[in-house]
Amino acid sequence: MRALSRRDLFGLAAGASPLARMLAQPAIAPYPGRSIVSLVAGEDRRRNAYNALVAIDDQIRPALKRKKRVLIKPNCVAVKFQLGSTHRDALRGILDYLAPRFRGPVVIAESSRDDTSEAYENFQYNRVVSEYRSQKVSLVDLNEEERYEVLELVDPNLHLTQVRLAGRLFDPEAFLIGSAMLKSHDTVVATLSVKNMALGAPVHSPRKTAAPWHDKRKYHAGYRQTHFNILLTARKLRPFWGATVIDGFEGMEGNGPMNGTPVASRLAIASTDLVAADRVGLEVIGVNPQWVGYLNYCCQAGLGQYDLSKIDLRGGVALESVKKKYQLHRTVERQLEWMGPLPKPA
Repeated sequence: MRALSRRDLFGLAAGASPLARMLAQPAIAPYPGRSIVSLVAGEDRRRNAYNALVAIDDQIRPALKRKKRVLIKPNCVAVKFQLGSTHRDALRGILDYLAPRFRGPVVIAESSRDDTSEAYENFQYNRVVSEYRSQKVSLVDLNEEERYEVLELVDPNLHLTQVRLAGRLFDPEAFLIGSAMLKSHDTVVATLSVKNMALGAPVHSPRKTAAPWHDKRKYHAGYRQTHFNILLTARKLRPFWGATVIDGFEGMEGNGPMNGTPVASRLAIASTDLVAADRVGLEVIGVNPQWVGYLNYCCQAGLGQYDLSKIDLRGGVALESVKKKYQLHRTVERQLEWMGPLPKPA
């Protein structure tokens, strides 16, 4: 398949190219009804996360009352690079919201691609735990638990392969809150709520394993395959998702999710519909929603609302007032090859 030209890219942005018309086709299983997303802005990261959740309290509270525990899923893609990982003040904002509404226990659980406990130490999550003892907060490394759900993905040759997903993320008695970020990405254009949950699910072997294995690596099977594999994972996880908070106090543009640069966006987004939250997030950072394959797939599969006209905003902040055009990864043109047809056989 030929690489997309700059003319193709501009055509996609304008909705005028054949590929854009293809992606505009009706969803296979359209998401019913409308979704609610909160968008708040301010100069305090912790307060923003709290206010974003308060704005959708009526959406969260009924489900929260039925649960025995809360699981907060941060994003610790890098164990030493704070800009690319969930900030402790975002966690504090979530815990502040939970304090008068849920008596605990609360687990902060992640499966970093490296050593999760090192991330917890470097980003001072241990300090957060000590500050919220009354809420029975604890830290869990999902890679160390050895509790799995198995899922079939596709490999680079479109053959089936299996991955192990953290068993704790399938707990029907837990309310699962994602603590995501606004970031550009080197494979799927942008990473927000859905990808935080989906790529935080595959685990790798515990530290003392004699024969190490790493199932996160199986997701990187090519641009097209990665989008599809995220969809497969999201579909399996979707029944267990509670809500998400996207921390946009300081987003990342450029060569994310590891080597990008900061953008002071000073906002937070929250919703019980992760796809809708991500749709608002893409609008905030100026990314064409047609470009993010896994979110288009999630929309087509009925996992969430991706039509901006069917998303009701709360929080008193107008989208136009907080928009900033984020610079994308230097490989973005290659990343968009997922939108075209597969190469014809020789």
